[in-house]
Amino acid sequence: MSVDHITDAGKKAKGDRPYFLASEQTEQLMNITMALAQELAVTRERMDTLERLLESASIFSREDIESYVPDSEAAEQRQLWHQEYIARILRIMQQSREAIKEKQDGQPSTEDVMKDISS
Repeated sequence: MSVDHITDAGKKAKGDRPYFLASEQTEQLMNITMALAQELAVTRERMDTLERLLESASIFSREDIESYVPDSEAAEQRQLWHQEYIARILRIMQQSREAIKEKQDGQPSTEDVMKDISS
């Protein structure tokens, strides 16, 4: 079974999101920043572990890692990962847009209101 990580990144719990800071936008910015910080911390730990293991086993040096140039398949996989990553980071913005659209979908359009007024 195939997993669509970009779609999954946009899933949310039911109900309104609670906000604790001065504004919704400030809260969103904080959430994005914290998501980035979490992703970076995990990545740095894993990268450090891999580099130390590779170097201690005399498989690769850190210089070898720094000078690596990916082939086209690796570059394509990295690009997909970047898209998934950005989707996770900006998930809060996507959910806010969806909530606005859901609210708007329940109300008549401006054109419909204008038609009602003019008739």
